[in-house]
Amino acid sequence: MCGRTACSLGADNLRRACAYRDRRGRQRQPEWIRGERYRPSYNKGPQSSGPVLLSRRHLQQDADSSERVLMDMRWGLIPSWFKKDDPSKMQFNTSNCRSDTMLKKSSYKGALLKGKRCVVLADGFYEWQQHSGGKQPYFIYFPQTKDAVAEGKEGDEEWRGWRLLTMAGIFDCWEPPAGGEMLYTYTIITVDASKDVSFIHHRMPAILDGDEAIRKWLDFAEVPTQEAIKLIQPTENIVFHPVSTFVNSVRNNTPECLAPIELGAKKEVKATPSSKMMLDWLKNSQEGSPQKKENDLPRWTSQFIHSPSPKKTSADVLQQWLGKEGEPAAKKRKA
Repeated sequence: MCGRTACSLGADNLRRACAYRDRRGRQRQPEWIRGERYRPSYNKGPQSSGPVLLSRRHLQQDADSSERVLMDMRWGLIPSWFKKDDPSKMQFNTSNCRSDTMLKKSSYKGALLKGKRCVVLADGFYEWQQHSGGKQPYFIYFPQTKDAVAEGKEGDEEWRGWRLLTMAGIFDCWEPPAGGEMLYTYTIITVDASKDVSFIHHRMPAILDGDEAIRKWLDFAEVPTQEAIKLIQPTENIVFHPVSTFVNSVRNNTPECLAPIELGAKKEVKATPSSKMMLDWLKNSQEGSPQKKENDLPRWTSQFIHSPSPKKTSADVLQQWLGKEGEPAAKKRKA
């Protein structure tokens, strides 16, 4: 499953990280729609907002269906046919959608058959491993290259920062029965976990690995539903590391949430290039630091994020962690 994510890039860098080539081969960056609502976060939970990619044709009928836009949507799909006056009265949990039933359940079937496919963006996602002593959280993400050490400069032709995790989703648009602003919401499609992460949890998000997969998933006018769903499958191209139980509370929203930890000397956990890239990225990524002021947030996300203690800032927490003896741990499970 996927019940918590992080997406810490600022709005401008998020656009740069989502650069793509359109049908004519031109390098493009997706335009933000309602981008002022977006708030970065190291700890996003259901009912909060999150950035997604979708085809512009969903919003403009004469647009090229290969053109992409960014939109901030609420996590937890509310189907367009929902009749009650308050989306919080939705009786079912729709933050995740199982791939094997998405064409059967009414909450998702209609939107999927209408081509309402989106890509949910994140630095990575958190998952909890159940064990006798409780639950151990892990952060799971794409392998990173040395280019992810820094975010790159504005003038760079290509994005050289963190490679975002791109998860397949379904979205819908709900209009309050009494009228009012349309509410855009999404769900993340899940599949059986790949071998590498199955020891953590038996489900994982459907990850779209590479721009061609993203293109096919988003371009609903050119790629029919039955063809697109062939993309929905587990991927082995991910890495992970254990993180502190600090992330357990969705109110905690600092870099400490995704910082690697060691589980103990007996486990002999070794650092990998990806974990070291994450450390450099966390230290150098200033523009992507989430806003913590509660009054800056939309009303429906403020309950999930609070101001950090004045006694210890995000930088202090991370610096303290970086100063600990021994190297942090990230690994890819061996077969």
